[in-house]
Amino acid sequence: MTPRATARLQLHQGYTLHDAREQVPYYAGLGVSHLYLSPVSRARPGSMHGYDVVDHAIVSPELGGEEALRALAAALRQQGMGIVLDIVPNHMATHPDNAWWWDVLEHGPASRYADWLDIDWRSPDPHLRGKVLAPFLAEPYGQSVADGSIQLLFDEPSNTFRIDVAGTPYPVTSESLRALGLERSQALKRYDTATPDGRQRLHELLERQHYRLAWWRCTADIINWRRFFEVSELIGVRVEHDAAFDAVHALPLRLYEEGLIDGLRIDHVDGLAEPIAYCHKLRQAMRGLRSRRPEGLRDGEPWLIVEKILAADEVLDDRWDVDGTSGYDFMDQAGAVLHDLAGEAGMTAHWERVAQDTRPPESFLKEARRLMLRRHFVAERKGLLRALTGLAQSHPRTRDWTPEAVGRMLDEFLVAFPVYRTYADAAGRSEGDAQRMAGVMNAVRAGLGREQATEAALLDLLDGWLGGSPVAAAPDTGISSSRLQQEAIRRFQQLTPPLAAKSLEDTVFYRYGRLLSRNEVGSDPTVFALSVDAFHQRNLWRAHRAPRSMLATATHDHKRGEDVRARLAVLSEISAEWEQVSARWLQWPGHQDPSVPATTLAERYMALQTLVGAWPLSLRPDDGPEVQAYLDRVVQWQTKALREAKLTTSWFQPDEAHEQALADFVHGLAPGAPDHSLLMDIERFALRIAPAGAVNSLAQIVLRTASPGIPDLYQGTEFWDLSLVDPDNRRPVDFAARRSALDALDGHAEMTDLLANWKDGRIKQAVLARALRLRRRMADVFAEGDYFALPVLGARSSNVLAFMRTREERQVLVVVPRLCSAGSATGAAQGRPAIDPDFWADTGIVLPRRYIGIGLHDVLAGTDLCTREDGMLPLRDVLGGLPVAMLTTDQG
Repeated sequence: MTPRATARLQLHQGYTLHDAREQVPYYAGLGVSHLYLSPVSRARPGSMHGYDVVDHAIVSPELGGEEALRALAAALRQQGMGIVLDIVPNHMATHPDNAWWWDVLEHGPASRYADWLDIDWRSPDPHLRGKVLAPFLAEPYGQSVADGSIQLLFDEPSNTFRIDVAGTPYPVTSESLRALGLERSQALKRYDTATPDGRQRLHELLERQHYRLAWWRCTADIINWRRFFEVSELIGVRVEHDAAFDAVHALPLRLYEEGLIDGLRIDHVDGLAEPIAYCHKLRQAMRGLRSRRPEGLRDGEPWLIVEKILAADEVLDDRWDVDGTSGYDFMDQAGAVLHDLAGEAGMTAHWERVAQDTRPPESFLKEARRLMLRRHFVAERKGLLRALTGLAQSHPRTRDWTPEAVGRMLDEFLVAFPVYRTYADAAGRSEGDAQRMAGVMNAVRAGLGREQATEAALLDLLDGWLGGSPVAAAPDTGISSSRLQQEAIRRFQQLTPPLAAKSLEDTVFYRYGRLLSRNEVGSDPTVFALSVDAFHQRNLWRAHRAPRSMLATATHDHKRGEDVRARLAVLSEISAEWEQVSARWLQWPGHQDPSVPATTLAERYMALQTLVGAWPLSLRPDDGPEVQAYLDRVVQWQTKALREAKLTTSWFQPDEAHEQALADFVHGLAPGAPDHSLLMDIERFALRIAPAGAVNSLAQIVLRTASPGIPDLYQGTEFWDLSLVDPDNRRPVDFAARRSALDALDGHAEMTDLLANWKDGRIKQAVLARALRLRRRMADVFAEGDYFALPVLGARSSNVLAFMRTREERQVLVVVPRLCSAGSATGAAQGRPAIDPDFWADTGIVLPRRYIGIGLHDVLAGTDLCTREDGMLPLRDVLGGLPVAMLTTDQG
């Protein structure tokens, strides 16, 4: 059962599978076909997201267990709906409840899971050989032993000794337990850290374990296992091993076989050693189970999508045996086409003046990548460099290249690398990867100085070692060790994804603040806007190559809500006005200190964008408690933003005084505070551009529901989504209000009334519901239909995006406005998300000849119109009321 439209739900102990079941009638009425659930396997206690898995084999009891999942699936099937499940094959939590992790700590390389978890048991560090690093001490090891943070305790439930580290248990090897050979109280006394002898004995005992306890600040330098990004609470899984693959996927494959789920979303697929081979293996496993699924669910391909960040010029190639991505690429494209390229120069110049930094975003990214390599991924770089140096030493022609020389060229290569990863295997690279790598090599060569000219010869060697030449190539390539090359390729391809993510999404996006609506997961800050033609080309590619890919505009990972981005996009249309307004705010009386560093001004500038973009539509600036709650949310975002930027503070070395100073700036806007007049000015500006932002929001909905692919709805975003980065975007959803609004819509609520009261969000839900219901009624058109861009003529031709979805004799005409802030600020449209009909002047859509003189029904507005005899469809007629349209000749 292929999804028609999905709704993402974030499950945790406060919102369980039982709670999700209660919303089935609501989502059925909205027009959704599948609930898209966050991971349901057992996670660490209290997990709020489910990605910190401790047991892949069971449905989390905190979520209600398998019984609750079955009840949810049954309720969905009664409505003709299903489940898509998010799974986490890449990593698990380093938590005592993780039996794999515990067994590795207890038995070391002899553990049955030693090769399932991605641990380097052959570390060149003699203190880690045959051991796993446990970098979880709050203070240095010696201090932790001395102050009693590490203790030998007797665990009553298991009737054995344990190492206790500030409340977290660690096992003691059976050999060590036998060596203790003492009565309980005697043993505890001998290892009591209150005495020098006890501390020495405890140290000696710890040295005999299969793990090495270490200060958390040592992690980046010496860790000998693969983390999820730089998160030491999550350890990589070697799912390329058959036994590990089977253990990780036993539950989801059984749920698929039994008909409880219809598809899978693979989290962080690029973290795996062999993503393409993995996807093929999983797809084949699912295909093999189709004949055993319940009757009625055996037709069609299993739905498989991957969480994959694509560069602006990148698509999934034909090797991927998947339906597509989880939609970050579409989220970027739908947002970019609503930005005005004409505003780029002004926005850029203003940012450069505020930040006193004229560097382009590419320079910010290179700087961030160097920081990541120097401080955050030191051990990962060392491992890759060790394999490459081994390759150099393995042949007489290359053995004079020192680790230092190889490292210098490797760094240049990694800094210039433009995508998440390549996918070389034993046979080498694909043609696309080869072209991309050639471009990287040329860029690196062009940037080398004269003093690096000699070492430039290393680039060709690196190119070959990292997949340019097949593994076990002829000796004259300088490659004589297939094992070392395989290791080098694996380490390289598993380093570049976290390097890319942490450099761009978690650093540059919080440093480069030209326009925050373009700093989003899946986006490239160098790409300010997308043309209509380019957007059509992306949709055409999707229609022919990935018609079942997911389409998202909001996710659990977004940096700011879809309607925050839509409102901020308006600034690209009024860049000159925004420059004046924001400059005035930055120089507000009391804040004209010339000694304020440029970095602080840049931080304030980004805070001002956030205050404007996320301003709640119903918030009055004199409502003390509500304003305080809003400012608290902004400060929460700001603290995270500052620490991610790593300029004036960081997670590792927080500057609480600086953070407090900026928090004081925000809290100083509250009623009764010194700068409340500034807040009132911000509120006036935010509400003035809010209608134009809402027009953009409605445009996003129609693009998401009408473009080729499977539209996804993130929980709660059917009303205005003015959320910020997590945890703000994971706040509880008021489903009762949404159910009530949908009931009213089914009771024939008038669109004119919804437009008049647009601030309550019901108009957004109404557009979404009617679009999704059209997809349900004309499912074949959207799932299998062709995509045609329609020509537009007239003075405002660049302000509209029009296309048609057709299949045989059925069709849907889609009309979406863009860059219409001027039209939504004048005439009858002023103060509401509409466009003044006069704005469109003579602009019209050119229809195929067969549509001349026929009647069309707008399923969104509920109105009818007729095409002209000249084949033109005037936009003043189509978008004269509701600013978006989906037209059809099929009355349903």
